[in-house]
Amino acid sequence: MLIGFPPGGGTDIVGRIVAQKVSENLGQQIIAENRGGATGMVAAELAARAAPDGYTIMMAHISAMSILPSLYPKMAYDTARDFAPITLAAIGPNLLVVHPSLPVRSVKDLIALARARPGQLHYASPGSGSVQHLSGELFKLQAKVDMLHVPYKGSGQSIVDLIAGHVQLNFDAVPVVLGHARQGRLRALAVTSAKRSALLPDIPTVSESGVAGFDMSTWWGLVAPSAVSKDIVSKLHAETVKALKLPEVRERLGSVGAEPGGNTPDEFGAFIRSETAKYARIVKDANIKID
Repeated sequence: MLIGFPPGGGTDIVGRIVAQKVSENLGQQIIAENRGGATGMVAAELAARAAPDGYTIMMAHISAMSILPSLYPKMAYDTARDFAPITLAAIGPNLLVVHPSLPVRSVKDLIALARARPGQLHYASPGSGSVQHLSGELFKLQAKVDMLHVPYKGSGQSIVDLIAGHVQLNFDAVPVVLGHARQGRLRALAVTSAKRSALLPDIPTVSESGVAGFDMSTWWGLVAPSAVSKDIVSKLHAETVKALKLPEVRERLGSVGAEPGGNTPDEFGAFIRSETAKYARIVKDANIKID
């Protein structure tokens, strides 16, 4: 299982949860291999070119599948042409967190501070073109603030620098930042989804906190090379859905703020296409450029 980000990020966490249980179901060891780089693009290129024998799959991430196509017109793969969707594995909001030294307790406080200090607040992301990057750019656009984007090569290092105070905030996946927020190393202000998270019912959404209509979620799903047989897709789909229905898997995903998926390959393919269209609009409206 190719994972397009370094260890410690949301894709790594979700990928390893799923890989463990699907391995048990199949009686076949699934090796999770981190191939980070270019916001998931490196792993996606490898997966697209892999032999279509069912022995190479990828824990696909929203960025490589539905965001990067709008930012890189000459990519080495085509998400609609080069992959066979298997199933959505999990979906969840990102969490807007700030360093505790920042004198803000709410999204409205953050907006006021950002307007008072234009260009002085730095928000981290695990890479240009990531959903975290687009969350920050959409926030800037809708809240009418100016903040500086600082891209990293994965969530792990960005969180280290955020905790150290080298950057002031980010919009990272709940699995990545929730533990730090609960331990007081970061302060959670809001979730980025349209509705509140069942795991974090007391934390408001960005939308209800003064940025109406804000809605950004992270998702992960399994894909294989496009030429893989339908029988292999059916087998991998059945075993993955079986794993996602297990109480312990649902509990582990839920504990890090992710809701399990389990849709059909056709449904997952349609979902990827709809997400691609959504982020194409956001990239255009916010005039987002890779930095």
